[in-house]
Amino acid sequence: MAEHRTQVPWMYRLVATVLRPLLRALTPYSVTGLEHVPRSGGFLVTPNHISYLDPFPWAHTLYDEGIAPTFMAKSELFESWWLGPIMRQARQVPVYRERHDAASALRDAVAALEEGRCVAIYPEGTLTRDPDEWPMRGKTGAARLALEARCPVIPIAQWGPQAILPQYAKVPRLLPRRTTHIRFGPPVDLSDLYERDLTTVVVMEATDRIMAAITHEVEQLRGERAPAVRFDPQAHGIATTGDYRHARGRLDSGGAA
Repeated sequence: MAEHRTQVPWMYRLVATVLRPLLRALTPYSVTGLEHVPRSGGFLVTPNHISYLDPFPWAHTLYDEGIAPTFMAKSELFESWWLGPIMRQARQVPVYRERHDAASALRDAVAALEEGRCVAIYPEGTLTRDPDEWPMRGKTGAARLALEARCPVIPIAQWGPQAILPQYAKVPRLLPRRTTHIRFGPPVDLSDLYERDLTTVVVMEATDRIMAAITHEVEQLRGERAPAVRFDPQAHGIATTGDYRHARGRLDSGGAA
């Protein structure tokens, strides 16, 4: 393992020590594009989200490169009696979705980037709702963070984890053994937006560029073209948090989602 370029909390090292051999046993990795990952300074990584399993392979890949990603994770994980202490001891950043105190996560993430750490945020905010599992419409959190910190943004595409652990499944499919494909893309160019006011137009432009870069890398992995228009769950009456399949059922039956 490479020497880490920033201090890694003991809990992070412990979790990595336990998970790394399990992940290697579960799925082989096919990784491309590591030359795009900065070797110094803070930077943001923005993966697509297709399975609850998918944060681990690309994070494992970076960890083996001496980079310990700091996750911006939904606050519900920090409220778990067993997972919460792990997340806090590992110095991860809670995100309070749909709440007024969400801005605190932005401050903590900017501070982590200024320390030279790698910060990971899923721009979609949740598992994709796209029927064919393409990246869907992004939320603005990643763009706001990137523009505030003025740091490199590295898109990450992955394909394969959804075959091992489908969306909202509780039991993984262990056999046949499937490969996880990971692709790191070149930094998203947002430099022309740095000096502009953070208006809705500017933030949406940055969001669109980030999502376009992620989608492009996913296309390379899948060998096919994504839909011309990214899926928008709100336009289809689909909940943007939680298990949307159950929420959709309540909507279809006339209940409140």
